[in-house]
Amino acid sequence: MVAIKIGFVSRHEPESVRLVKTLVDRLKADAESVEIFVDQDIASQISWRGTSVEEMEATKVDFMVSVGGDGTILRTIHKMADPMPILGINMGTLGFLVDVEPKDAIATLEHLLSGFEVDLRSRLKVVLNEKSLPPATNEVALLTASPAKMIEFEIMVDGSLMEDFRADGVIIATSTGSTAYAMSAGGPIVDPRVDAIVLVPMAPFKLSSRPWVIPGGSVIEVKLKLPMKEALVVVDGQSTTTISVNDTVVISKAETPARFVKVGRDGFYAKVKSKLT
Repeated sequence: MVAIKIGFVSRHEPESVRLVKTLVDRLKADAESVEIFVDQDIASQISWRGTSVEEMEATKVDFMVSVGGDGTILRTIHKMADPMPILGINMGTLGFLVDVEPKDAIATLEHLLSGFEVDLRSRLKVVLNEKSLPPATNEVALLTASPAKMIEFEIMVDGSLMEDFRADGVIIATSTGSTAYAMSAGGPIVDPRVDAIVLVPMAPFKLSSRPWVIPGGSVIEVKLKLPMKEALVVVDGQSTTTISVNDTVVISKAETPARFVKVGRDGFYAKVKSKLT
């Protein structure tokens, strides 16, 4: 029998680390069929040999278990060039990327040992002046670098001018990210099966500046228009870069998707209902 390889990442909070230890201890009983890897940031706390996320990717783990919230999952994905499938265990957050409650974690893992399906989610490629930034699973947010000061954007889609507006910023999100920052800013909820990109202006000066949903294969080019103004390019809340009027940000579909372990049969609409009520 070929052992299934499972990696663990977690928040540093004691409750999350304790759950990782509980899961690892349970899986140790199946030592012949399971090979366990634990992120080096928490491995010492549960007396286990540490392995970086990058090493887990090189080892080709079958899937990774993320104990925490959406931020933990996004940080993990950002460390991988071609993300491994991830199972999110929810530690008291509203995240849409975490599917399993702690009380169900052991039973879910035991079920997945016999096989699992993977849900592919498109990511966004982000290029600043021909230099690649980390791909985005949820969104790319371009925000004013000076609080309470608007910036002016020019947005081109596939070579055509789509919008020229003043605002506090703009969020460019995947379908997956439509339920994250973009939704909070007034954007639409998009079924992740829809191949689309969502653009949401943040506090625009003109009331006519509304959210857009465009084809997922579009190439989006963003420039600042006002000299002496700077903006921040924030990818999934994990990396931040400053741009100015001479810079160009180009956003398109990434070559490699994010991958999530499928659990349950309720689907996206049931998840939205349970999270937002």
